Amino acid sequence: MVCDSDWEAEFCRAAEANRRVHAYAKNQGLGFEVPYLLGSVAKKYLPDFIVRVDDGHGDADPLNLVVEIKGYRGEDAKDKANTMDSYWVPGVNNLGTSGRWAFAEFKESVYVIAANFDALIERAVAGRLN
Repeated sequence: MVCDSDWEAEFCRAAEANRRVHAYAKNQGLGFEVPYLLGSVAKKYLPDFIVRVDDGHGDADPLNLVVEIKGYRGEDAKDKANTMDSYWVPGVNNLGTSGRWAFAEFKESVYVIAANFDALIERAVAGRLN
């Protein structure tokens, strides 16, 4: 995987080591973008990764996890995360035609990405991912 940072490289290592990850892709040239507002200006958000996870619903119904890796978190990052949590994920899940989706942002430290990712997956398996 070609990564933009050591943080992204660590996330890739964590995703590859987790047995529940079926596949993941860097969102580079995939065309996956989410519209959001920065103040009153329309913008496009390109998340870092999309991960397909076996969260116990079977191979035919994996969880699609949108992942953002953020070392520095400016105001625009807060607007992007809020858009994903409050609008995009609930909207696409309510639509019901594109599978199940969730959003996660890793921003604490490169040293805890693997542990935080594993904990996130276990919450998903337990049905407590919100």
